[in-house]
Amino acid sequence: MEWWLKYCGLWTMMTIISLVQAEDPYRFFDWRVTYGNIYPLGIPQRGILINGQFPGPEIYSVTNDNLIINVHNDLDEPFLLSWNGVQLRKNSYQDGVYGTTCPIPPGKNYTYAIQVKDQIGSFFYFPSLAFHKAAGGFGGLRILSRPRIPVPFPEPAGDFTFLIGDWYSHHNHKNLKALLDRGHRLPLPDKVLINGHGVSFSSSLTVHKGKTYRFRISNVGLQHSLNFKIVDHQMKLVEVEGTHTIQSMYSSLDIHVGQSYSVLVTMDQPEKDYSIVVATRFAAKKILVGSTLHYSNSRQSLISSASLSARGPTDELDWSIKQARSIRTNLTASGPRPNPQGSYHYGGINISRTLVLESSAALVKRKQRYAINGVSFVHSDTPLKLADYFNIRGVFKVGSIPDQPRRGGIRLDTAVMGANHREFIEIVFQNREKIVQSYHLDGYSFWVVGMDRGTWSHASRREYNLMDAVSRSTTQVYPESWTAIYVALDNVGMWNLRSEFWARQYLGQQLYLRVYSPVHSLRDEYLVPENALLCGRASNMQRPIITP
Repeated sequence: MEWWLKYCGLWTMMTIISLVQAEDPYRFFDWRVTYGNIYPLGIPQRGILINGQFPGPEIYSVTNDNLIINVHNDLDEPFLLSWNGVQLRKNSYQDGVYGTTCPIPPGKNYTYAIQVKDQIGSFFYFPSLAFHKAAGGFGGLRILSRPRIPVPFPEPAGDFTFLIGDWYSHHNHKNLKALLDRGHRLPLPDKVLINGHGVSFSSSLTVHKGKTYRFRISNVGLQHSLNFKIVDHQMKLVEVEGTHTIQSMYSSLDIHVGQSYSVLVTMDQPEKDYSIVVATRFAAKKILVGSTLHYSNSRQSLISSASLSARGPTDELDWSIKQARSIRTNLTASGPRPNPQGSYHYGGINISRTLVLESSAALVKRKQRYAINGVSFVHSDTPLKLADYFNIRGVFKVGSIPDQPRRGGIRLDTAVMGANHREFIEIVFQNREKIVQSYHLDGYSFWVVGMDRGTWSHASRREYNLMDAVSRSTTQVYPESWTAIYVALDNVGMWNLRSEFWARQYLGQQLYLRVYSPVHSLRDEYLVPENALLCGRASNMQRPIITP
């Protein structure tokens, strides 16, 4: 391994490796992040590339693998990558958001050391700082089951990743950030991309008659919910963000920002070309993009961009809610371990605490801000996890955001909510606004036990699914509606809970959940990595010395 240490310029690699499980395999990645021309709409735009690729390289891994990812930042501004849906057990320092990790300065590198512990499924990574996400830098991340763990469906003939998302064709990420910094709302994204392609039918996928293929679909966009369909084909849902689901059939799927789905599709139609259509949902203006599903023996191609307008889904809210409720956990299937997913009976555990989180929007000092429970998040000068670890006072205050909504406008604060390790909590997302919201919690999967129109009350619990609710890390909240989740707080750390509507996240619709254990044991949480970047008031702190 000495060649790798020299190549990375990181002589303490072995101390990084000591933080992950030595008995499990390692996968090494060396990534260079640069600006470069990309062509999502056929004309050059300045984008963020990883090893010259847009979207970035896909990460292939197996349950419990250790991923050592050396990221060189060749941009002219700080940079971080975050791992959407990867739980980073005991290791929130590697989460790659500013509340946990110092940014990688221009011209420098940082090596992430993460383990995909006890996980399977379809995920993605993305750049978390500023508005980099609007320029690229995202890619797929799949975690395969270990060879001896049964998977509840036959091996497919092929396994494809579809990264879909809305896109700005006339604004670069720096201009978008500048608009937000001046307190303005952003214009709506005006295009939709499929794997970096925004011109309909400029990309295609070849399949064979009679074969079944797996499609892993992630909404890596900035704002819009998207509907995914393959014309004249049924999709069998098999996995959502690491959970094997009941295998229901769908003609199309609503996929909200930050969410990932995995479906099986059998090529059982006459041999010709078919449209793969991605369309915005619940938007004032419908935007569609198409890709071609090409049967290998097809000699007939009747697809045109003009045909897309007739193929988009209708914006029926009740239809979407009904579909969301139909997505449930397959209780008898194995997950990352041999035992069935239904062996953990979440519905029989007593709730220790209920949080009701409500979004709001307002002008603060003539600038647009967004908030949760009246608190609009502002970053401190030091990552919160480092301040917590080194006991640096004055960076944040636990309890700076209330458990329940409060009236009286919006205030700015570094919102940190305290919670105890091994608590079992209920979180209700209340949405009084007229848009679809999407929330993500780093470090965890949670059970989506209920959702409905109107205002949540204690009586709403009668509607909860306490048997086979889907477990995932990102959930939607429909307009003027609520969504309730259960979370078992078994992962110590400082974890970001955020809106996936990226402008709202940037302007304050997020908080950090500090899951605390007084024991301070390596059984609960790893030490700060010896190669950790230090910044702000932690700049001169002494890193721990770790003996491999």
